[in-house]
Amino acid sequence: MKRDGVLTWDEYFMGVAQLSGMRSKDPSTQVGACIVSDKNKILSMGYNGFPNGCSDDDFPWDREGEELETKYPYVTHSELNAILNYRGGSLEGTKLYVSLFPCNECAKAIIQAGIKTVVYDSDKYNGTPANVASKRMFDAAGVEYIPYKRSGKAVRIEV
Repeated sequence: MKRDGVLTWDEYFMGVAQLSGMRSKDPSTQVGACIVSDKNKILSMGYNGFPNGCSDDDFPWDREGEELETKYPYVTHSELNAILNYRGGSLEGTKLYVSLFPCNECAKAIIQAGIKTVVYDSDKYNGTPANVASKRMFDAAGVEYIPYKRSGKAVRIEV
């Protein structure tokens, strides 16, 4: 008899996205992303951090101050990292799981990559100009965005 209570695909892939976000060294926001094929195969993952070769000891993590002294001009978001990390060809028709609703810049990359569905956990920037722009572009391009429905299951990983 098989085991009951296994993770659903959505729980599994959102868990992978959240676990990926735990790799981020950003002290205020850790975001993870996971791109999945239509056959439920993980194609790529990403988290927010600095580009390869840019030491996270040498670049700022601050949120406030002069723009060049903040993280914003330097950090690559998890969604873009997942897209750029993929080396297998086209992402046309895939699904993206992400722990935070994509900003407008990531929305552009998602659309251009051919990703057709975005499952997101938090939408804490709902209503901001970048958020509204993302949703407007997704709607125009036919990208479905679906809020993740938390099941309340606890997942514990000991490392």
